[in-house]
Amino acid sequence: MEHVPALDEDLKKTLGPATAKVLAEQLGLHTALDLLHHYPRRYAERGELTSLAELSDQIDEHVTVVAQVADARILTFNGGRGKRLEVTITDGSGRLQLVFFGAGVHKPHKDLLPGTRAMFAGKVGMFNRKLQLSHPAYEPLSQDASDRDAATAFASQLIPIYPACAKLESWKIAKCVDAVLPSAQDAVDPLPAALREGRGLVPLTEALSKIHRPGTKADIEDARQRLKWDEAFVLQVALARRRHADSQLPAVPRRPAPGGLLDAFDAKLPFTLTDGQQKVSKEIFDDLATEHPMHRLLQGEVGSGKTMVALRAMLAVVDSGGQAAMLAPTEVLAQQHHRSITEMMGELAEGGMLGGSDQGTKVVLLTGSMGMPARRQALLDLVTGEAGVVIGTHALIEDKVQFHDLGLVVVDEQHRFGVEQRDALRSKGKQPPHLLVMTATPIPRTVAMTVFGDLETSVLDQLPAGRSPIATHVVPSKDKPHFLARAWERVREEVEKGHQAYVVCPRIGDGEDDPKKKATEDDGDKRPPLAVVEIAEELTRGPLAGMSVEVLHGRMDPADKDDVMRRFAAGEVKVLVATTVIEVGVNVPNSTVMVIMDADRFGVSQLHQLRGRVGRGSAPGLCLLVSEMHEASPARARLAAVAATLDGFELSRIDLEQRREGDVLGQAQSGVRSSLRMLAVIEDEEVIAEAREEATRVVAEDPTLEGLPGLRTALDALLDTEREQYLEKG
Repeated sequence: MEHVPALDEDLKKTLGPATAKVLAEQLGLHTALDLLHHYPRRYAERGELTSLAELSDQIDEHVTVVAQVADARILTFNGGRGKRLEVTITDGSGRLQLVFFGAGVHKPHKDLLPGTRAMFAGKVGMFNRKLQLSHPAYEPLSQDASDRDAATAFASQLIPIYPACAKLESWKIAKCVDAVLPSAQDAVDPLPAALREGRGLVPLTEALSKIHRPGTKADIEDARQRLKWDEAFVLQVALARRRHADSQLPAVPRRPAPGGLLDAFDAKLPFTLTDGQQKVSKEIFDDLATEHPMHRLLQGEVGSGKTMVALRAMLAVVDSGGQAAMLAPTEVLAQQHHRSITEMMGELAEGGMLGGSDQGTKVVLLTGSMGMPARRQALLDLVTGEAGVVIGTHALIEDKVQFHDLGLVVVDEQHRFGVEQRDALRSKGKQPPHLLVMTATPIPRTVAMTVFGDLETSVLDQLPAGRSPIATHVVPSKDKPHFLARAWERVREEVEKGHQAYVVCPRIGDGEDDPKKKATEDDGDKRPPLAVVEIAEELTRGPLAGMSVEVLHGRMDPADKDDVMRRFAAGEVKVLVATTVIEVGVNVPNSTVMVIMDADRFGVSQLHQLRGRVGRGSAPGLCLLVSEMHEASPARARLAAVAATLDGFELSRIDLEQRREGDVLGQAQSGVRSSLRMLAVIEDEEVIAEAREEATRVVAEDPTLEGLPGLRTALDALLDTEREQYLEKG
């Protein structure tokens, strides 16, 4: 039987099956190494009592507090048949009541005498308007220090408080950690010795020992610095290897032909490109001209003209004899892109057709819901090379789709390929095609380095001339109902001036989206989110009676969706009540006002995206964020932040600071979530940037990491299947 290193052994062997089962099921910890990387959330000092005053923010959460018993008394009820033990504990900042019932009162009554100091863990509840812990677990802190020095040392000892669960309190996790801590000696250090010494970082075994059992606060700081570096560096090495491997692949250089399609397109543009568009286009054209596949992320503010930049790149590839495919996340968006690209190109999009230009090419649409004849024709145009540009959804990736010569793939918005999809599209090119990923969600630099670390980044932060400013206001519909009435009047005024409006709701309301399923943990007694179908009905009967109001949402039949979008774009529909399907890419310059219902239920970046749908023409835009939340609530503070700035990068920072990292790194990055335990993407900007530089250097010198076995082992641990897929995306 092969020898299993102690760190990789199942915890059942060390801790027994019952404890191992709870650790695995509740906390996702399976091996000694997992447990060593389950770091304390904070540290309490025995002499310093954890603040009870802060517990009011943590109702319904599991907490661990260190406090002293002030008094304890047994009360009887039900004519003396029932017993209740009430214990009051204090820490100088506040008092908290503990309650024990029934036969369970005698042991705590004996253990918790006034003056006893202990750790208590339980779920914070509220009874008679007072905070309490019901039947908490407790662990008395023994005071067996004999002399004064020992007593002082005892008082300043740091107690690790671990992220815990109802079935396993923090101090029980601490005992489990004690059992596996000796095996930390076997931990393989992933950092090259020169890097570690050059940066003054402690060895890994020392860091693990100090993070779990610190003697001083300086120990904690040493350990944190070291463990942050591990996380940042191992992840950046994985990304650097990905970039290195990509740079070794062959690709066909694609250069636009002088006097060709791109020149003809540029000549008929009714405006000049912004400096930003020209700069980014140059970066892209330089990449396309090389013999290795381009891997570039194009970030641009809402409305900064990314589609124009991507279209010019696509035309350059068509010029050089290749084909370009644009992948959109939804059918609505694919149809929208197809419509706007064919409009921008005019007769250049009718290559080979009567009245089409000699320099033109065919632009085809391919989606899952197309009729058979149209689909057959599109597939034929792709395989013969007749169509130089194709815009589609996932349908592009199917086996049946064959290209004549695929040279460029443009991935639009929110849609990071899974490994299978990327390989499926890659295999459709004779050689790997160039890749351009676009996003309208501005991403802080460190997140871009962490999430899109295998791509080079271009940023468009300048709005084209003629884009109008957007005013944003919060409408507190509960405190000031007349504000909401005024909002509908504003919509009416805009429509009467000949403009159009969006009303966005968080839910469809067609019976299939049951609000009970959607309720989040913190919703409590909140009503279900407002729904498209209901709001459209209310508006038609009430404040917007007599206007053409239509609905748009993801569960409509594709033909109906397209029909509504077409009529809205043509100005026949005046008010569109929709879900977030309009969040990206929908471009109707005549829309000037957007009302977002229950705006507090959307994220900051999402609100910014939605707002970018108005003010796209020459008339100024107006965005109204309707919320019933109280003025002092965090949700209202978030809305105020959105109203205060149009700078997407600023908002994305706010967004990241307010949400947990895992949410921001999102589904596509779920594999990284568990590897970033110590690193905070926003705060640790310096560590990430430096780790990226070091990683790039290490990989350039030793691409297979032959001379760094410790680093290879750490990479294998990071790149389990799920994380492997994360890195293959992009």
